[in-house]
Amino acid sequence: MKFPRIHTLKEIAQIIGCQYVGADDFAVHGMNEIHVVAPGDIVFVDHPKYYDKALQSAATIVLINKEVECPEGKALLISDDPFRDFNILTQHFRPFVAAQAAISASATIGEGTIIQPNCFIGHNVTIGKNCVLHANVIVYDNTVIGDHVIIHSGTVLGADAFYYKKRPEGFDQLLSGGRVVIEDHVGIGALCTIDKGVTGDTTIGAGTKIDNQVHVGHDTVIGKKCLIASQTGIAGCVVIEDEVTLWGQVGTTSGITIGAKAVVLGQTGVTKSIEGGKSYFGTPVEESREKLKQLANVKRIPDILNKLK
Repeated sequence: MKFPRIHTLKEIAQIIGCQYVGADDFAVHGMNEIHVVAPGDIVFVDHPKYYDKALQSAATIVLINKEVECPEGKALLISDDPFRDFNILTQHFRPFVAAQAAISASATIGEGTIIQPNCFIGHNVTIGKNCVLHANVIVYDNTVIGDHVIIHSGTVLGADAFYYKKRPEGFDQLLSGGRVVIEDHVGIGALCTIDKGVTGDTTIGAGTKIDNQVHVGHDTVIGKKCLIASQTGIAGCVVIEDEVTLWGQVGTTSGITIGAKAVVLGQTGVTKSIEGGKSYFGTPVEESREKLKQLANVKRIPDILNKLK
């Protein structure tokens, strides 16, 4: 998430009330999670296990809960609770603004687009040309939808990320300030849920077709011309490359990559990154040919045992 203007390190420190290491006028362009950070971004870290990863990332401002040696060319924001202060920054730069109408006056809707009854279109939404949003589609603030997109009834674009920190009093949610971006010629079935990024974008690539009752987690990037069948659940921060096919009830863990033109058969649990151009099946996931051989051999076990008697 980029800020509306460049801020100084001192200004950011004043917003969250913390000490800092670096020049007062050190430039701060935005804030992001570690997998999408760029120079000028703030990244937060609150566990020693991840200190080095954050300090060595592309981010040039590290919101951290320990005063450590500051890498050259970077700055630190020293906080007793980086998770809390990251939320404060999200609230400051992308606050929730209550809707005053079913279709926000700040939404932009392209020529030839049809919005069926009972849809909700939030603030700063952009919808392209010749789209169809069927009844009861919900489009949260800041979502971007391209041209020739069809979205069926009951689908929700832009709900919050499922991202929590466990505290003694319960679970504390990391606030979501990102977006959903739907590219051209995408088709989305009924009752799908596509969560917005925490600070970046959840993206559905051009020409991809998604069946009914599919969930896409925060910050996931789905490539072009993919096919995703019903009841598939895709976790957060997954990369699905172009022309991938996921059949029904596939589930994935977070932070993995599914290579281009991979085919994942129904009810497979994708527990790790997998190469493109191959077919996969089972939990844990394996190449389908090998997995089906194993299942065939299991059926032979009674005959083998009988022969050994």
